[in-house]
Amino acid sequence: MSWIRTHNCGELTKNDKGSEVILNGWVATRRDLGGLIFIDLRDRYGITQIVFDEQNKKLHEMAELLRSEYVIGVKGTVISRSKETINPDMPTGEIEVEVTDMQVYSKAETPPFEIKDDIPTNEEVRLRYRYLDLRRTEIQKNMLLRSDVAHTIRNFYHTRKFAEVETPVLMRSTPEGARDYLVPSRVNPGRFFALPQSPQTYKQILMVSGMDRYFQIVKCFRDEDLRADRQPEFTQVDVEMSFVDEEVIYSVHEELMAEIWKKHLGKEIKTPFSRLTYKEAIETYGSDKPDLRFDVKINDLSDVVSNSGFKIFNTTVEKGGRVLSITVPGQGTMGRGALDRLTDKAISQAGAGGMIFMRLDSGEITCSVGKFLDEETMKKMADTSGATDGDLVLILAGPAPDVYKQMGSLRLIVGDDFNLVDHSRTEFLWVTEFPLVEWSKEDLRYYALHHPFTAPKPEHLDMLEEKPDEVNARAYDLVLNGNEIGGGSIRIHDHDVQRRMFELLGIGEQEANEKFGFLLNAFKYGAPPHGGVALGLDRIIMLMAGAKSLRDVIAFPKNQKAQSLMDNCPDTVDEKQLKELHISLRKSAVN
Repeated sequence: MSWIRTHNCGELTKNDKGSEVILNGWVATRRDLGGLIFIDLRDRYGITQIVFDEQNKKLHEMAELLRSEYVIGVKGTVISRSKETINPDMPTGEIEVEVTDMQVYSKAETPPFEIKDDIPTNEEVRLRYRYLDLRRTEIQKNMLLRSDVAHTIRNFYHTRKFAEVETPVLMRSTPEGARDYLVPSRVNPGRFFALPQSPQTYKQILMVSGMDRYFQIVKCFRDEDLRADRQPEFTQVDVEMSFVDEEVIYSVHEELMAEIWKKHLGKEIKTPFSRLTYKEAIETYGSDKPDLRFDVKINDLSDVVSNSGFKIFNTTVEKGGRVLSITVPGQGTMGRGALDRLTDKAISQAGAGGMIFMRLDSGEITCSVGKFLDEETMKKMADTSGATDGDLVLILAGPAPDVYKQMGSLRLIVGDDFNLVDHSRTEFLWVTEFPLVEWSKEDLRYYALHHPFTAPKPEHLDMLEEKPDEVNARAYDLVLNGNEIGGGSIRIHDHDVQRRMFELLGIGEQEANEKFGFLLNAFKYGAPPHGGVALGLDRIIMLMAGAKSLRDVIAFPKNQKAQSLMDNCPDTVDEKQLKELHISLRKSAVN
């Protein structure tokens, strides 16, 4: 039988001196000094040093047998540490507990890795023994931060009259976005549910029902390739509101972010947030999720070099491409070897075909293609790039929009390599007015850039059929320090506009009714204007915690092959289960 603790391992101070206490926890470290044995006892709240004196021979002998990760309970008296042993880095560093009795609740084998932060252990090993990894202070802090932030989010919406509504986890497949996870129905042979990629259709129906303001912290699922900031199952803060426009949604969620950052990080966040249209973001930063923590911007040199006599520049501009530059402050004296290495990165990491550079040093301008350019052209290039003496100008040429994205990637490389990013800054940004659709050269059809329920800007409705590439959406993304943390839109609530949108996407009336008939029918009975947003909770917590991967802020994450190594899933199932589901497997699928 375990003893009920009087205190946790993170709360005792010198004010508790003389108190009789009971502590429970894990053995973190053990130090045997002969007559005295010191144990750091750990629980999720912190560490308390406990001490066994050889004067109590039986207890001392028990303590000699303790090993790392044993789970024990102790009774004892709080005493002050000697001045020379005080640990100012621990909340409990001024005291220790002199043990008078102990229970060993369970013994532990030697762990496959040491339970401490900054361990060099392979991540696959950590994920296989996730229950041990979760004992580390760093991971526990992330989990507790996640819990606290979720509590703040719920309180925030509740105080603003949002209703928390749970939407189905088993829904119909809508394969317009990423791949669905399918769930076979035993009682409906040959039919399948899908796990939701988003509660999108349900939350719109809630608006039709008159719910007015909805939110949910919800699990979503996408069967897609993974990387550090993606997981097959993820958590989003899902929101929908009736009778609103973009400004209302911006304002509410700026308040939410400011409250989270103030409460949990102690940072004041300036509102309203900055805004850029999609076009501005691409042409200024080469990305629809720009990092504003450093002020390097893209400059367009196309007009300056269109008749320069340098063939690459001339040909690029003639074909409708662009010649772009960025300026790296203070790097005008960079050596050729370093520039060659930077060029290699521009090619291998940014996808550029090559890189041209200009150095401004001691009043002179030198250029890697200077023999093809006159001094006046190079000076205009430097002036247009905003470069001054001591700066380095990097230039890419190519077809748009590819060259903008390449320059955006090069900009991030430069920001990282030359420590230009001010990590003390917190830069939120709304990116607005995304294109409504994008053309797929492979499928020879248009796809919705966000989803097919996103409303076009009213002034662009007349162009929907004739000039769809020029139609902007009432869509917006929320970006933080170069990471997309949310996205949303004002929705289509008019049945006729929704039909036109489906036709543009190549979805005929029959297919639309098969996939979305329930939503279209709902619109016939009075749909209010509505819009919403979905925030990536995992990614928000990752950025708040300063973690390198989503796997560090999710309790039981999958690896990059969408596998859970701890419990070995996905796994095979027996033939009986397959027969009940009316499923047979190809031999290749089993191997």
